[in-house]
Amino acid sequence: MDREPLQEKLVSHFQWFHRHPELGFAEFETTARIREFLTGLGVEILDTGLETGLVAQIGSGEPVVALRCDIDALPITEDSSLPYASEYSGRMHACGHDFHTTAMLGAATLLSAEKGKLPGTVKLIFQPAEETAKGAAKVLATGVLADAVEIYGLHVSPDLPLRQIGVSPGATYAAVGAFTMKIRGVGGHAGYPHLSRDPIIALGQIIVAAQSIVSRNANPFDPSVLSITHVEGGNTWNVIPPEASIEGTIRSLGTDKYTSIAERLGEIVKGVELTSNTRIDFTWAMSSPATDNDPTLTAFVADTARELGLAVGPSRQGMGGEDFALYQQRIKGVFWNIGVGSPEGIHHPRFTANPAPLSSAATLLARLAEKALNRLVKSS
Repeated sequence: MDREPLQEKLVSHFQWFHRHPELGFAEFETTARIREFLTGLGVEILDTGLETGLVAQIGSGEPVVALRCDIDALPITEDSSLPYASEYSGRMHACGHDFHTTAMLGAATLLSAEKGKLPGTVKLIFQPAEETAKGAAKVLATGVLADAVEIYGLHVSPDLPLRQIGVSPGATYAAVGAFTMKIRGVGGHAGYPHLSRDPIIALGQIIVAAQSIVSRNANPFDPSVLSITHVEGGNTWNVIPPEASIEGTIRSLGTDKYTSIAERLGEIVKGVELTSNTRIDFTWAMSSPATDNDPTLTAFVADTARELGLAVGPSRQGMGGEDFALYQQRIKGVFWNIGVGSPEGIHHPRFTANPAPLSSAATLLARLAEKALNRLVKSS
């Protein structure tokens, strides 16, 4: 299919997805639209038991290569001037998943036209709930990717020039997780603090001390972040409350570094617990590890993009999370970016992904799958 007719076809689907954003594990309309499109192409949809999202396959036999996109939106009220803006209040595609989904449909279109020539199988993952960092785990739990040997995924980038591909080896998206603390003291009259065990004092000490972890314990050339984002304690001016709480996030471009920061925070909590004579329940959990692009396959993506006439540069490292990393823990793969020229960054109410590169993204996805299968067959 020529690029221009494909582009025209994809834009209409992209606009539909943008108008109908759905949150994680509630992408019912979106899934139905994807299913209808693939069924029209004659693409096989696998029985995975997923309530939303789906996995389809083109071709047969081994080797097996996977392509992945995400389909969910964010709980953000759109503030763009797009004629196809979200029709649902409080929901929008502010992270480009509508672009990813549409590009994958374009790849399915191209691959289905060549399915008789594919020396293996391409599995197409339309993943739910990336924004909750729970969707990839659910797809993996189905076992549908047990036979996949390589996996490729894409993400829009407002930082790259329009249509430019960004790809780099190693970590480009951070290991991400959250921590919570419940500080239990003894409440009382604010005028008689000696009769209480003040959780607010403990809370303040933790907030200040926690900021020393990245600034004084972490290598400044090894990016990491610790942010405290939610604090609660007390409800009036003259009462020391019995409890207070803290929530926050840790992010690093390395899973080991994430763990060391969380453990250091735990040591600080224990010290404050002792000095403040309070009891502090501290928990932390990593929702997704850092992405880990295979160096050889990274070069393969870059070379393939250049063969298609696309400009290629390095990915922009960032502290955003991406549960594509969970696939990479089991399957060698690459997560690459494509420039979409948005005036605002992702997760912003005025984020707008320019649909102009849709056919380029679709063609690159399809070509990666085709070339990977041929390479794997030759090397077997």
